[in-house]
Amino acid sequence: MSSPHDVIECWLRHGPEAWFSRNEALDAEIEADYADLHFKASRCELSDWEETPEGTLALLLLLDQFPRNLFRCSAHSYATDPLARTTAHRALAKGFDKRVEPVLRPFFYLPFEHSEEVEDQKFSVSLFEKHRDETGDAEPLKWAIVHLELIERFGRFPHRNAALGRQTTAEEQAYLDNDGFKG
Repeated sequence: MSSPHDVIECWLRHGPEAWFSRNEALDAEIEADYADLHFKASRCELSDWEETPEGTLALLLLLDQFPRNLFRCSAHSYATDPLARTTAHRALAKGFDKRVEPVLRPFFYLPFEHSEEVEDQKFSVSLFEKHRDETGDAEPLKWAIVHLELIERFGRFPHRNAALGRQTTAEEQAYLDNDGFKG
């Protein structure tokens, strides 16, 4: 079985360019090497990983990021989001986000940015504001604000509608047709 270190090293090896875009090499590696581990995490079989910052970070990657690579354009992409948020809350209470290198801290905050609840979105923005103040990195805050504004405007992420079997409203379709954020 892979270790938390293996999960994080895989993620770091591909880097930011691959993290937030469609990247076939990363998707293939995650599917080949980490799909089984994702399912173990989704069944709470890796809860002992929460004992360390590195383990918790790896668990968050398995629950929040890897599903977006494994199950693109599918409801499965979002199935473990609630578990990721719960894990992130516990990690933040322990200060684990401050015990990893700054480039990896956002992965403790993204589970809140991925939520369709406005309170989670506001919490995400506050976390990314602190991150900017501590590191000088303002890019993640920009995206947190985009996500908050979408939830405030639509109450959900329109780009998820097809995957989740939801009817897209005319206003949402107009937004998507005009180069709106598509996830």
